[in-house]
Amino acid sequence: MAKIETAKIRNIALLGHGGCGKTSFAEAMLYISGGTDRLGKPADGNTVCDYDPEEIKRGFSISTSIAPVMWRGCKINVLDTPGYLDFVGEVKQALRVCGNAIILVDAKSGVEVGTELAWDYAEEAGTPRTFFINKFDDNEADFDRVFEQLKEKFGSSVCPIFVPVKDGKEIAYVDLIEMKAFKYDAKGKVVDIPMTPALEAAAENHKSDFNDAIAMVNEDIMMKVLEEEEITREEAAAAIHDGIVDGTIVPVFAGSSLTLSGVSAMLDAAVDSFPKFTSKKKEKLNDGSATPIEENGSAALFVFKTVADPFVGKMSFFKVMNGTLKRDMLLKNTTNGGTEKMAHIYTVKGKTQTEVDELACGDIGMIAKLTNTNTNDTLRETGEGAYSPVVYPEPYMTQAIIPETAKDEGKISQSMARLVEEDLTLKYETDPETKQMVLSGIGDMHLAVLSAKLKSRYGVSIKLETPRIPYREKITKSVDIHARHKKQNGGSGQFGDVWIRFAPGEDPGLTFTVSVVGGVVPKNFNPAVEKGLLEAMVKGVAGFPMTHLAADLHDGSYHPVDSDEVSFKTAARMAYKMCLEQAGPVLLEPVGDLDITVPEGLVGDVMGDLNKRRGSIMGMDPAAKKGYTVVHATAPKAEIMDYPIALRAMSQGYGSFTFKVNDYAQVPSNIAQKIVDDYKKSQEA
Repeated sequence: MAKIETAKIRNIALLGHGGCGKTSFAEAMLYISGGTDRLGKPADGNTVCDYDPEEIKRGFSISTSIAPVMWRGCKINVLDTPGYLDFVGEVKQALRVCGNAIILVDAKSGVEVGTELAWDYAEEAGTPRTFFINKFDDNEADFDRVFEQLKEKFGSSVCPIFVPVKDGKEIAYVDLIEMKAFKYDAKGKVVDIPMTPALEAAAENHKSDFNDAIAMVNEDIMMKVLEEEEITREEAAAAIHDGIVDGTIVPVFAGSSLTLSGVSAMLDAAVDSFPKFTSKKKEKLNDGSATPIEENGSAALFVFKTVADPFVGKMSFFKVMNGTLKRDMLLKNTTNGGTEKMAHIYTVKGKTQTEVDELACGDIGMIAKLTNTNTNDTLRETGEGAYSPVVYPEPYMTQAIIPETAKDEGKISQSMARLVEEDLTLKYETDPETKQMVLSGIGDMHLAVLSAKLKSRYGVSIKLETPRIPYREKITKSVDIHARHKKQNGGSGQFGDVWIRFAPGEDPGLTFTVSVVGGVVPKNFNPAVEKGLLEAMVKGVAGFPMTHLAADLHDGSYHPVDSDEVSFKTAARMAYKMCLEQAGPVLLEPVGDLDITVPEGLVGDVMGDLNKRRGSIMGMDPAAKKGYTVVHATAPKAEIMDYPIALRAMSQGYGSFTFKVNDYAQVPSNIAQKIVDDYKKSQEA
């Protein structure tokens, strides 16, 4: 395959709400460009982009897949992203390497949560946006209604390009740049038709929206619009191109993936108007600086995605950020200093891999079996700078992993390491306090898919359940305890006698002091007393670690023959047990700062829900996003284990939150008593 030059490469991400037709749109692009010989459907499990067994089974995308489309001599790398909120990490990966985002909108449903989030993600990434109002084959499709929603939500930069007009079962389109009318045949090809009064009226209805948008590009166009002078086709086309490149215009196209209408126009726009990689001149580095993009400079790659394939091995997807990548090049990983050989370079279309000798600046490819390279790494022929990474959201949906068999347990860690390497919105660890294996993701669907992948890829079967909370215990009263351990079974016996004054401590853990006078307890037994207390503190009345305990050994006695370290350690444990009965022990639970960002109209619902969760409202601030508020609160960890699901349901997906444990607080007595009772029952069982 001949190398495609940088000027002929476009990288576009397909974004939008789940079910808006992104995968079908990618399939339509491939079909009309000759990339496939049949039009696959997600419901039939036969599309190019949804090839993973889990995607086929579930009927929707769960990872970003790549489908290069050749159109008018240009290579358009189409990155089809998931629409479900749980897989936002995949969307952010695609946006990191794309020059334009096409946000698909359902012509019947209009602007949905996923539409707004897609806009936000693209805006955050600094990626130009284009809307494609899809599914115009639906009888209830309404361009005017959906366009007004887009304009109201995203402003006057939203610029209509194609206006669809229904005439019975027929749909005609008016190009507002050319002011021409046309239809599409069954193969997605344009058929010119004459302008009719109905078509002219539809065009006139949106001409002002068109003019308002392009007037923002430059002053010459603005003056012509204000003075109602005619704008030529060439001026309009140039304004659209410049507006897309600098983000001041968001074009709106329309059509149907199913009937192929409007798809070729979208491809034409990608070739004619979407920016090529070198248009932005510079690329951001990890330290906040920028480096020039040099098409003919030394080779540099950015790895934006990793796939842990059980058969192929680790697959590293990359974008050529500088120069030309050639086979057998040696590149240095600027993250860890290692060297990688580019032995085999591939382009990828769905699951199909094609080996190539080289890739130009701006192109996207894949290399298998790189040993020391991971997502967000930079590989360079020369130089040291690392490109700015993909920033992933923090996962807060946490579940405990329960292996179904001992065989599964032995394979979990290795299998999870591969999946976490692939998906950086996952976290896997063994909780040091509860000793449980815990898995954190974006939502319940995310974790369910992960469980299914463990089974299908690595043969590991697990169950997920609510993890245990790492409670702690402390005493609230000072008590003086006398404990004596005496044992005589013939021969040498055991004798340890201590008086220990217990009190709430100021520091975490055990604060152990000795105030014995007169040698009633020899100094060499003091460490044994301390060790006995430390070993006993592992469990309190409810089985949780004791913390903030002060213990002063102030008196006792010993036997010159029978006393030893074991005896005094045992006596210390006896004293601790009696302390738990007398010193008013209480349970402590982890609490943290909870910051919730929601639309202003939902603040009352959030505050009401927080009260039910034993949360405390600390204040509110306007969010960075207009119309949103940040609610600052503190809440117990036990009460927000399901908060990712609850907030999503409460806010219809618009809300987000961060949570960080920073302290421990006393558990209310009624809740604490239930926890203690449950522990005692488990000990009796």
